[in-house]
Amino acid sequence: MATSKKLFRSSTNKVIAGVCGGIGEYFDIDPTIVRIVWALCIVIGGMGVLAYLIMWLIMPKQR
Repeated sequence: MATSKKLFRSSTNKVIAGVCGGIGEYFDIDPTIVRIVWALCIVIGGMGVLAYLIMWLIMPKQR
C-alpha cells in the first residue's frame, strides 16, 4: 500500500512561516530553490506576497 504525502508548513526548515520549507519537503527539493522562485514571483508580479499569506493560512503546521 502506498503512503500518501501531505503538504504541511515545515516546523524545522522555516524562515518566516515554513511555507517554502514545507513545499520543498513535499517535492523533495531544496527549500532555498523554492524561496528564490517565490522571491522572483514577488518581484516580477507582486502576487507572491498574497499567495504566501494564503498558503500560510491554509497549510496546516507540521507536528
